[in-house]
Amino acid sequence: MTAMIDIAALDDIPRQGARVVKTPLGCVALFRTATDEVFAMEDRCPHKAGPLSEGIVHGSQVTCPLHGWVFDLATGRAQGADSGAVRTFAARTEGGRVFLDATLLAARSAA
Repeated sequence: MTAMIDIAALDDIPRQGARVVKTPLGCVALFRTATDEVFAMEDRCPHKAGPLSEGIVHGSQVTCPLHGWVFDLATGRAQGADSGAVRTFAARTEGGRVFLDATLLAARSAA
């Protein structure tokens, strides 16, 4: 079982919006759907490195703000004719709090 760390209040993430968490592995976008599901993925589109946290959340997808690529929040895979994927991370909510995969925060760079 993955160790989880309390990272934020659910209300800190707007519905159909996102917040960014800086980790030793890079920036991670936390997304909240209209039904209060929470997903975590890299905050960087593989197409042109667009900040996905600034994209439009619709259903369980996010559209990149730069070129319109659409990603499934659960799998990180691009939808439609676009190809590519974004790394996703374990996230969950409990008691109004958002928990994120602890390995993201525990990783240390060699520098």
